[in-house]
Amino acid sequence: MTDRAFPKGPYRVTNPAPALTADEQRIVADFHALYYRIWDFGRGPGTLDLHWLGFHTLKCPLDLWIYQEILVETEPDVIIETGTRFGGSAAFLAGICDLLGRGRVVTVDIKQLSGQPRHPRIDYVLGSSASAATLTQVQRRIEPGERVMVILDSDHRRDHVLDELQAYHPLVSPGCYLIVEDTNVNGHPAWPDHGPGPMEAVEAFLPSHPEFRVDPSRERFLMTMHPRGFLLRT
Repeated sequence: MTDRAFPKGPYRVTNPAPALTADEQRIVADFHALYYRIWDFGRGPGTLDLHWLGFHTLKCPLDLWIYQEILVETEPDVIIETGTRFGGSAAFLAGICDLLGRGRVVTVDIKQLSGQPRHPRIDYVLGSSASAATLTQVQRRIEPGERVMVILDSDHRRDHVLDELQAYHPLVSPGCYLIVEDTNVNGHPAWPDHGPGPMEAVEAFLPSHPEFRVDPSRERFLMTMHPRGFLLRT
């Protein structure tokens, strides 16, 4: 790995998401639901066909901007991602690490798709994210003293996400983030018939883990696919 290739600025995010009136909250929820409907089912142009440097990603661009801020501010050495899919988000994270001159991505999925990015900062792990064998493989890729953040984006059913939270939260370093993706499903406000999902897993996890808190400053763009999903370890 090289030294930092681009000078990092001094700014740090400290402001929470803005307070909204009831009417403004409805506008945000309506836009969110429309964006998610188009994104999820491809019923309209633009939002489904998202790429980072030519690699398909399913992330909302507003959330990717927040990820960039988090990487700059918290300086993780290892970013663990569950749910590789096409590899676009791994490529994005690795690219930001290139700009910062530090960090690498360990990305986990049950299958390997053709066309996934090859990059010296990306390490692929094949297996179920919640299995003990996969967790052991991930742990072996973390060196003593390294700063770790975790992004959970695989199976979005509540029980699976809760299993991931229990498995991966000990790996997160103080001052780093555990991000639970797609907490917007099951009516929060998108996909109301999804069934219990990531949001319900977060609600079950947080009461017994006071070392993590929801960071509302990461939701200040109003539209996020991860409401209450940016968990900062204190």
